[in-house]
Amino acid sequence: MKNILLLTLFILIGSVSFAQELRINSYAGYIFKDKVDSYYSSSSYYEGQIQDGLRWGAGIEYHIPNKGAIEIQYLRQDTNAPTTYLDESIVGGVKFTDFDLAINWIMLNGTRYFPLNETVEPFAGIGIGLGIFNVGNPDNSRSNSATKFSYNIRGGSNFWISENIAIRIQASLFSATQAIGGGLYFGTGGLGGGLSSYSSLYQFGLEGGLVFRLPQASE
Repeated sequence: MKNILLLTLFILIGSVSFAQELRINSYAGYIFKDKVDSYYSSSSYYEGQIQDGLRWGAGIEYHIPNKGAIEIQYLRQDTNAPTTYLDESIVGGVKFTDFDLAINWIMLNGTRYFPLNETVEPFAGIGIGLGIFNVGNPDNSRSNSATKFSYNIRGGSNFWISENIAIRIQASLFSATQAIGGGLYFGTGGLGGGLSSYSSLYQFGLEGGLVFRLPQASE
């Protein structure tokens, strides 16, 4: 998956010399809370919540005439995940930790635009890629990371305020399958034990940003 994303990025960058339209999309928005939990057994469980906050990033988008667009996108959110957990293999019983969590998304998106006029340009799209999760335990200064397959869906509209600049408004849903638990060690004594169950992550967001249409290269 990483190789596919990198290859697509190189293709997009190389397309600048002949692309009929290339855009830079910027993103910033509010991401809602999401509950994560797993009850592997009566003696091994965790229950937590990924906190809400700001997610920001950018993408480079190549438009295929009359067919849609392909975008390489990077997004980041720095947040916390207060978690209660129990693992009887660890001395101390039920514990609580407010984990530090950084979420990075590297996505390959396909988008279909439905322009109504020169100003209003609705769109819908889907994407696949990687969710990279970095977790830190402030109680013992230990950290860990994991990379998971991810996907997203989104919809919204661009509103062109000039020939080459638009305001972008969208709603999105990002998910990383089996993201929390196991490899991230949530609820296992604070980054270091081994719960074998997982919880998928779902993040709903409302976002805005600016779109910059790059000048077209001369034929």
